[in-house]
Amino acid sequence: MSLTLPPLSLYIHIPWCVEKCPYCDFNSHKIQGSIPEQAYIGRLLDDLSADLDGVQGRAIQSIFIGGGTPSVITAEGIQRLLDGVRKRLALADDCEVTLEANPGTFEVERFAGFIDAGVNRLSIGIQSLNAEHLRTLGRIHDPQQARIAAEHAGQLSLKSFNLDLMHGLPDQSAEDAMSDLEGVIALNPPHISWYQLTIEPNTMFASRPPKLPDDDTLWAIYQRGHERLLKAGYQQYEVSAYCKPEHQSLHNTNYWEFGDYLGIGCGAHSKITSPEQNKIVRCEKVKHPQGYLDLTRPLRYREWDVEPEERSFEFFMNQFRLFQPVSKQQFTDFTGLSIEHGELALAEAKRKGWVESDGDHWQLSQLGHRFLNDVLTTLLSET
Repeated sequence: MSLTLPPLSLYIHIPWCVEKCPYCDFNSHKIQGSIPEQAYIGRLLDDLSADLDGVQGRAIQSIFIGGGTPSVITAEGIQRLLDGVRKRLALADDCEVTLEANPGTFEVERFAGFIDAGVNRLSIGIQSLNAEHLRTLGRIHDPQQARIAAEHAGQLSLKSFNLDLMHGLPDQSAEDAMSDLEGVIALNPPHISWYQLTIEPNTMFASRPPKLPDDDTLWAIYQRGHERLLKAGYQQYEVSAYCKPEHQSLHNTNYWEFGDYLGIGCGAHSKITSPEQNKIVRCEKVKHPQGYLDLTRPLRYREWDVEPEERSFEFFMNQFRLFQPVSKQQFTDFTGLSIEHGELALAEAKRKGWVESDGDHWQLSQLGHRFLNDVLTTLLSET
């Protein structure tokens, strides 16, 4: 069966941070001296120009400038970057343009400059409103700076903004976690990313594991927090994402719906569908900032095809993060596989009551959402 082009997004990676957090496994690097801002932005635009064959006539639905801490870049730098993007790509009329920000780098004039450059959504990494927990997480801001950043974001001319909040922190009680959540809800953000801390390999926390809450405490935090968010008017549309009506992250939703994305910047990943060749290709750019700046050859570090036998797992792994039905037609369009192939992959999960099906859609049951990792393990064994 033939592939259909899905929507296309653009991810832009800025690798520098004021400090490297002990839990972070992203491609981020502590600033040493000055940031080579002009050279890096020039390289980003060269990187984009080299990838334009993947666009295939599509308008960009969303742009996400992530890191690292993109808010360490000047407003003039973001203006030059987005001007260069607009010269090379057509943007959808309602294109969502998100910039990640650290409250410790929040300055009203600078952030107003980001908006003038074309940013219309901020994602602010608050993580906690508890001073002790912020120190444990290695964050450079304090609770007051976090509140001020959120309050100013609400006053800026943005389409939306997100606050990141973590739970399951070292030595955090359920009461501590709920206090953080109440504090964030009081700031009235349109979108909250509320996710559990996990210890990732190759991080400081992995080499020196902190004491984390036990499973009973983690479940109590999730249950109480989930109910509180719903009561406050937020809807859960993804495993760790809650929003007010009409404030879903378009960019993240495109990831979860198995859309395409161009990734530019050191360590950035891309997923591009090629219907003419019946291929889905993923690639990763050169990871280290200096290597990315110095290379004269193509910046793709590695590139590989998503083979037909891998596509159904990748599709469901992403789609099942969303709290919405999964279109059987979209499965066929975006994987090039038959609906029967999808039914076969889901047979065991359906038998266990984790997945439900009707004529046009599949959907996780309430039990399936609770045991999502088990669902994915079963899917992996079936593909």
